[in-house]
Amino acid sequence: MAETTRHLTENDEGSYGHVLKYISIFGGVQGLNILIGLVRNKIVAYLLGPNGMGLVSLFNSTINFISQATNLGISFSAIRHVSELFDSGDEARIRHFVKVVRLWSLLSALIGMLVCVVAGPWLSDNTFSWGNHTLHFVMLAPAVGLLAVTGGEMAILKGCRKLKALAMIQVYNIFISLVLSVPIYYFFNQTGIVPVIVLMALASMITTICYSYRFYPLSLHGYSGLLGEGGEMIRLGIAFVLAGVLGSGAEILIRSYLNVVGDLDVVGFYNAGFMLTMTYAGMVFSAMETDYFPRLSAVVGSVEKIRETVNRQIEVTLLLVSPMLTALIIGMPVVIPLLFTSEFIPIVGMSQVVLLSMYLRAVYLPIAYITLAKGDSVQYLVLEGIYDVLLVLLVIVGYYFWGLFGTGVALAIANISDIVIINVFALARYRYRMSASVVVYLLMNMLFGLLAYALTFIGNPYVYWPLGILVSLASLTFSLVVLHRKVSLWNALWEKIRNRFKLS
Repeated sequence: MAETTRHLTENDEGSYGHVLKYISIFGGVQGLNILIGLVRNKIVAYLLGPNGMGLVSLFNSTINFISQATNLGISFSAIRHVSELFDSGDEARIRHFVKVVRLWSLLSALIGMLVCVVAGPWLSDNTFSWGNHTLHFVMLAPAVGLLAVTGGEMAILKGCRKLKALAMIQVYNIFISLVLSVPIYYFFNQTGIVPVIVLMALASMITTICYSYRFYPLSLHGYSGLLGEGGEMIRLGIAFVLAGVLGSGAEILIRSYLNVVGDLDVVGFYNAGFMLTMTYAGMVFSAMETDYFPRLSAVVGSVEKIRETVNRQIEVTLLLVSPMLTALIIGMPVVIPLLFTSEFIPIVGMSQVVLLSMYLRAVYLPIAYITLAKGDSVQYLVLEGIYDVLLVLLVIVGYYFWGLFGTGVALAIANISDIVIINVFALARYRYRMSASVVVYLLMNMLFGLLAYALTFIGNPYVYWPLGILVSLASLTFSLVVLHRKVSLWNALWEKIRNRFKLS
């Protein structure tokens, strides 16, 4: 009995340690990128102001929409196929399928550029309430093609577990974006927005293929008949594509509505708040696609294994993201001027409300991947569609009644609704239930978040900051203690230090 108990403990510890390791790797890379990008965002916000930031947001959201609508899901579906071949160790089949991925990526790039050019007049009329921006969208067409090629090469690297290469690509790209954007915006201001978007897409593609071609060199021969072999990969990616289209379409509708009802300043404020909460605070979620999704796909035949895999992912994700969310809620009055400028202070209240709902997003995302792992594409699309429609309606109502703060309330309510819907669906279809430990960790961390948010109503800084720091430290301590109990955190860290410095 003692032997069995010890064996189970070691297996549990290894599993939790695996989840922690990969979340830490990809979350750490995202954190580094954010720190480096802090300088760029600060300078760009100063040079362009809220109006220019709103223009950047409109162009980027439109380009992302076209890219996701035309990339055939290769950047997602190819990962699973390449990964399966990589696990088999058959180098010849890997190289063959790499050609398939590259051919389909090139085809999707050409389709994307054509769509961007043809749809230019329609995009101009429906995105802007002033001026003719058709030429801008035509000039942005190369960016769509470059993103498609980059997506295919990134899928190859992810499928082959080239984690160091993926990390370096991201770091190089954030440095390049700083070097490219700041001088152009300084000399050309808003006129340089379109060239910067295209040049950054080009730089991203170049850095990616430099690594990808090193592992799998480009061959110009042997592509005859390969399009017929990519059918299964494309079918797997369609659901992901359509979900991305719905999401990007919702963002375009929201930003266009805010631009028409408000102005570009409002769009810039909303985009900054959205980026800060949904993107920056979501950096811990970056391991989902690369590590968690393949692991979940491998156990979809067992209800118990699904519960175990999902619940462990939720536990570790919650424990890692919660201290950061608590600290961000408290630190928003300092973080926003630091990341942008003092002009963006109006988004403080909006951001704090959204951050409060991000605890639930840490629970929702791992559960949502069950649908994809099971291959239930129709159900996945329905769930995503419900969320996107709800989000657009809530933002419209929220902004109408409470302005910018109302958009934050709308995002929070959308996240709350999402976790309720996905949990009911997962229980009914997959018999998934949150474990008792997940519920306890969620309630405890939500308590820290609610305490932090309650402190935001205190006007006295001599009371606010000490109490805020105390709550943040309490949240951090709770996460560290639980993680230590699950993965022997301190022992693992000490072992890494000994190995790194060769201590005896």
